[in-house]
Order: sequence, then C-alpha cells, then structure tokens
Amino acid sequence: MTTIKDVAARAGVGVGTASRVLSGRGPASAAARTAVETAAAELRFVTNGPARSLRRSRTDVLGLLVSDIRNPFFADLAHGAEREARAAGYTVLLANVDEDPEQEQRSLRAFGSQRVDGMIVAPQGHDSSALVELVASDRPVVFVDRTLAELDVPSVTSDNARGVRAAVEHLVARGHRAIGYVSGPRSVSTSVERLDAFRAACSDLGVAVADADVAFGDYQAASGETATARLFDAGARPTALLTADGLMALGARTELRRRGLVDDVELVAFDDAPWFDHVSPAVSSVVNDADEIGRQGVRLLTRLLAGEPAESVVVPTRFIARGPSSADGVGRTTAGATP
Repeated sequence: MTTIKDVAARAGVGVGTASRVLSGRGPASAAARTAVETAAAELRFVTNGPARSLRRSRTDVLGLLVSDIRNPFFADLAHGAEREARAAGYTVLLANVDEDPEQEQRSLRAFGSQRVDGMIVAPQGHDSSALVELVASDRPVVFVDRTLAELDVPSVTSDNARGVRAAVEHLVARGHRAIGYVSGPRSVSTSVERLDAFRAACSDLGVAVADADVAFGDYQAASGETATARLFDAGARPTALLTADGLMALGARTELRRRGLVDDVELVAFDDAPWFDHVSPAVSSVVNDADEIGRQGVRLLTRLLAGEPAESVVVPTRFIARGPSSADGVGRTTAGATP
C-alpha cells in the first residue's frame, strides 16, 4: 500500500511537507505543493478521509514529550510550555522518556491514541518509526531544543554556537590552554552542534583539542562522572572542563572532587542550575532559556493548528561568569570550603 512516505520520496520533499500539502493544513511553497500533488496522483495515493475527520475534531489538548524531567532545563521548558498553553486555552499532557528511545516510541504512540490536537517533542535523536508516523499524519508537530535533519518540522532551539563560544572565550581569557569537553551523545542534534562549536572556538582562539580531550555522556549526571573519569584515565590533563549540560556538570564535579581536583580544574556548563552559585568554586554557565523555548514551542504549534505559517526560532543564550577572578590565576580559586 502506498504511504505518505512514498509520496514524499517521489516528490523530493520531507514527510512533513507532504503531510501539510495533502491535509491542506500548514504552509508549503507552490513548487512543493505541485510536486506532492503530482506524486500523489502518479502513485494513486488516497487519504483516509474518515480517519482525518476524526483526528481533526478538537480536544484542546497538546502533547509535550521531554527527554528527562529531572533535568532542570526540561522542567523549566515544560513549565513555560504549560503556562503558555493554558493562556491559549489548552491543557498539556506531559510524557517523560528518560533519554530512552524505546520509551519515546511508546509515549508517542500513546499520545496518538489520546487524540491530542498537536505535539511538542524533544526528539531523542535515534531512528524513531513512531516519530516518522506522527509527522506523516496530519497532526501538527513542533520540535523543541533538538531537531532531526531528516524530518521537515518547525523547531525552537538555542543558539548553541554562540553559547559555547562565549564559554570558551571566558576560559581562554582566564588563561586556560588545556580545556576538556564532556559532550552529550553523538546521535542528538544539540550534542553535535555544541561539540562542533567547541572545536571551532578552540581552533579560532589557538587552543589545541585532541581526541583524548573529549568524552561523551548522555545528558545525565552519572554519565558526566564517568566521562570525566575517562578523560583523566586517558591521559588528558585539562585545567578547565566544559560540559554540554548542567546534569553532566554535576557528575563532572563529583569526579573532580573524588580525584582531589575540584580546586584545580575550572568547571563551566552549558545550561544553568541553582546550585552553581552555592558551591565553591562556583560554576560559570551558558544560560539556556528553557522557559522561553517552551513558550515559543506552544506559539508555533498553535499557529500550525490555526493553519498559519510557523517558522523555526533560535532563542539567544547568555553567559554568566562566576567563581575565581582572573587575578586568582588558572587552577586556583578564591578561599572557601568545598561542599
């Protein structure tokens, strides 16, 4: 049986574009519309009218899938999305998948059975047949924080490149020339963007980065600990360490304390956390505006639900410098007990 994926492939467009053309909902260029309609006719693709009518009946409920609700970033994102949705007259159903692609599959299919009007998804970055099915349906979808290049879906993301560059510039200004990096998983778009930005910033600023200076985690605290251990066990001797998220910064700090290096290795994190101000040395951070990302995600989704164009949004980041001043020198901190 011909599917919408077959139509999209024949037309040379994404599944989301084909879905918008065939459902008559959402924007598409004239060229894309012609290509999809031609492909559908050639393949004799027939839409399921009764099922589409059922799906179009409004429930005023939005689905929100986040990667890990224990991560303060996603908790803030969910909070912002829920408030924005409530103001627009929607209720939000939340699914937490614990950075687990299999749980993502189950949650997406559960949302489908609940007949939510649309979905906001932070994709896990793995091949997800449930996500492809969701995008191929006529139910509107918006990605937040993360994207999948193979799916044509509007998104709300952070300015990862500028955020990472600000962190590296801070460390170089502090005198660091040996900077380690704890990355998220290779399969996730934010991990790829932040690692690329780290390597580019270091190259521009004259800081050499070897393979041994980079270790990979999974955006959870335990992986930050093991990744930091791998860096040092592999022979890396960084005077500063940048982590790709706040939870991995917690794990990294735990390992630095275990090795007696917490006062000798300056720690900086992408994402902010309340505890960064309350440890010594304090942790500088890239502030990733999760609340705004959640709000913008709902705004994009409601535009799609209204049949209006919805362009992807990049939310700015800002850098907060904490901890030792430049006068203290690399590898030394101001006085204070280490919690």
